[in-house]
Amino acid sequence: MLGSVKLGFVDSFKQNFLDSDRWHYLVDGLGTTLLITALAVVLGMVLGFLIAIVRSTHDKTGKLKFLNVLCRIYLTVIRGTPVVVQLLIIYFVIFASVPISKTFVAVIAFGINSGAYVAEIVRSGIMSIDNGQFEAGRSLGFNYSKTMIYIILPQAFKNILPALANECIVLLKETSVAGYIAIQDLTKGGDIIRSQTFSAFMPLISVAIIYLAMVMILTHLVGKLERRLSQSDRR
Repeated sequence: MLGSVKLGFVDSFKQNFLDSDRWHYLVDGLGTTLLITALAVVLGMVLGFLIAIVRSTHDKTGKLKFLNVLCRIYLTVIRGTPVVVQLLIIYFVIFASVPISKTFVAVIAFGINSGAYVAEIVRSGIMSIDNGQFEAGRSLGFNYSKTMIYIILPQAFKNILPALANECIVLLKETSVAGYIAIQDLTKGGDIIRSQTFSAFMPLISVAIIYLAMVMILTHLVGKLERRLSQSDRR
């Protein structure tokens, strides 16, 4: 019986991955997933930091009222709606009549979504810095902008780095819905194999294992980062 089970596994593996070089669907899909994730992380970080600076500046000085209102609307809408709905709206509504790369659309959608969460992470980091640091900046002759750039943001960034890294992990998993606009990402690659072999277990479990491996690696790196930061705080 054990031999037949082993033979069945080997045959299933051969059918799903080796026949017709179907493993390419997973490899190519993994590359697309990593590309979308990397670019979306960059976009999300840029948006998040800009929005966080606007909101924290308004909270501390009362300035930038109009921009703060726009940022609050953005945060409310993006955080209050599912990312897959945002992806579909951006592709089928906003860019419906524009010949544009689906990967680019996915980067925009996931980047905009991530930016809302990054903004709140960064804002909480900025607001956690004692107001005495602003006073220290003034005593050094810095204006508000220079104090924010040279004193506040470096301290806030150090405090929120683990949270930002975790947001990257969340974003990696969220990109699995990119197949809704027919992008051949990792999840879609597994589904294509399933549709060709009529065997769901092997390709979909393989996709899950690949995602799990990537998340475990990133989680391990985040853990090392947190330990290193905690060690530097003790010095």
